[in-house]
This record gives sequence, C-alpha cells and structure tokens, in this order.
Amino acid sequence: MSGRLEGRRALVTGAGSGIGKAIAERLSRDGARVFTVDLQGEVDRQADVTEDGINAALIAKAVEALGGLDIVVPCAGITGFMPLEGHEDDFMRRVFEVNVFAVLRLIRDALPHLKESPAGRIVTIGSTTSRFGDEGLTAYGASKHAVLGMTRSIAAEVGKFGITANCLQPGAIDTPMTAPAFTDMPEFKEFWINKAALGRLGQPEDIADVVAFLCSDDARFMSGQGFFVDGGAMQRH
Repeated sequence: MSGRLEGRRALVTGAGSGIGKAIAERLSRDGARVFTVDLQGEVDRQADVTEDGINAALIAKAVEALGGLDIVVPCAGITGFMPLEGHEDDFMRRVFEVNVFAVLRLIRDALPHLKESPAGRIVTIGSTTSRFGDEGLTAYGASKHAVLGMTRSIAAEVGKFGITANCLQPGAIDTPMTAPAFTDMPEFKEFWINKAALGRLGQPEDIADVVAFLCSDDARFMSGQGFFVDGGAMQRH
C-alpha cells in the first residue's frame, strides 16, 4: 500500500465487478476509505443508480459511513449492441439513463461535500468508442461522448473550489461486461488485440491504476482532460 490516498474518502459506483471493483480495491490499497455501490455483488450498498432520488441517498449513506467525501468515481455503466436500422428509442433512453444521467446526478449531489474537501476529485469513465465509433454502438458511443463533454464542463465549473474532474477512456478491457461480446464474436476480440500497440486486451487493474493516480496529489494540476487507456490502440486509428 503506497499510502498516497491516506485519509481520503471515496464513493465508487459499479464496484461489484470489473473496472469498478478494481478501482475500489486500488483506492483502498492506496489508503482511501471506500464506500462501494452496485446493483449486485459484495458492496456496501446494493442499488440501481437510475432510481429516483437514489443518488442523493447514496451520497448521504457514504458521508454517514466515511465522515465526508473527497473522491467520486461514477463507474456504473451498461453497453449493448443495436443496429441503426430499427434502433429503439427506449434502448437509447436506458443507456443514457445509466451512463449519463446517473453520473450527472451523483456528481451534482456530491458537490457540496467535495467543496468541503481540500482535495476533491471526480473521475468519470468514458470510452474510446466516443472517439472512433463502431457498428451497433450508436447509443453507447453517444453516451460516452456525453460523459466526456460533461466532465470537461464540470471541470470548468468546479475548479474554483479546488476540485479536479477528469475522464478515463478505456479501450477494450477484459471484464464481465465485455466477456459475452468477446465470446460471441471472437473476431471482435482479435481485432482489439491486434489494434492495441501492446498486443493485448486491457485488464481492470490497468484502468484502476490511472484512476488512483488522478485521485492523488500527484495529479493536482490535471483537470478537464480525457485520457485514453487503451494499450496504444488510438494511435493506430
């Protein structure tokens, strides 16, 4: 444990598995006290982040448990393939409800507590899909582009309080969420392995390590940025 986040208090959603779980574990190893949320799994609070009023309730529970809040990482998200022809409005709404609106609400409701922190940190999770697009990912790509734009605007607004806000944009990461696609479409998995300069899929820990850095004092002058963590895939696009 490095201890560089000693005494910090963090809230991580989507922490039951995959990237969110790895982030929560890494922040904890670096000394932070972490309140975890997910729809299922071994977390401090099981909740659907799209429910009315739930994000304010989660903030209240986290603050009660931790005594305050310094770090917010809204990592809960969904994906899904749907061709443009016949694309359903309800599908788009569901993706945006989880990937965009729930993120906004969590950050909004956490802001009063982050303003009280000497080192407030917001780290959102975008995607390389917002940069290059892909077949069948209209809703997902649009939602992650919204997260990036939202994060940059938030950074401009909260900087005066000493709060930083940055967006991590993962490439192809081997998680429970992506596993079905890689299993059903092995050519999709092979494409991403070949596309990455490092020649492999990313692991959740690859993302978690960068998030921990952005939450630390080492990243105190970095804000409003989108960071590709993709094994060098974007340089080849």
